[in-house]
Amino acid sequence: MSLTPSPSFNGVTGTDETAVARAAAIKAVYVYEAPVRLWHWVNALALIVLAITGYFIGSPLPTLPGEASANYLMGYIRFAHFAAGYVFAVGLIGRLYWAFVGNHHARELFTLPVFSRLYWREVATMLKWYAFLLRRPNRYVGHNPLARAAMFFGFLFISLFMLVTGFALYGEGTQPGSWAHTAFSSWVIPLFGNSQDVHTWHHLGLWAMVIFVTLHVYAAIREDIMGRQSIVSTMISGYRTFKD
Repeated sequence: MSLTPSPSFNGVTGTDETAVARAAAIKAVYVYEAPVRLWHWVNALALIVLAITGYFIGSPLPTLPGEASANYLMGYIRFAHFAAGYVFAVGLIGRLYWAFVGNHHARELFTLPVFSRLYWREVATMLKWYAFLLRRPNRYVGHNPLARAAMFFGFLFISLFMLVTGFALYGEGTQPGSWAHTAFSSWVIPLFGNSQDVHTWHHLGLWAMVIFVTLHVYAAIREDIMGRQSIVSTMISGYRTFKD
């Protein structure tokens, strides 16, 4: 009597030990520690709130029902924007701290080996991969070299720019004497010329961040499907898995 379940049994129960035994092994490497993963998702939520509320601050609703004195919608939108801005700023400071105490993957966001020929060779390899000139990318445990450059020159620089200009505008509202006005408004606004110019550049920074996030999500999903290595799930479990 055969102990191997019949195909009909497998079809009914969903079990198939033979298929599991023949499947290729998946290797997993622990990459992102819990604080990094927590920061990533809290940061993502803060960015969503900042983008939505920032858009409406720059392009307010044309009208609201009832008397203006009975509506505080824009006030709530501004409050949500300011609160998310604080979360974003504190999160980036915490992320910088973890770069010193976490594993070496935690430092990739803040460091870039620009003087290494090997690094730029791998960047060229990734450019070929994204141009569909290679069948498989190399196996990168942390950020691939191109993603690392994008996070450094894209996310980090845009984030610092948005925080500086954002707190300068915030300090303008809290008036001279406040910490935000002293630390940011007092020099950022004169540097740009006037408050309206800071508003304009801050609004343009919003769209730069939206473009970056869009490309970031696209690349992560593409790597999961085509690169045969986990990207999205790695920021949930912490493990990078290689499927072949």
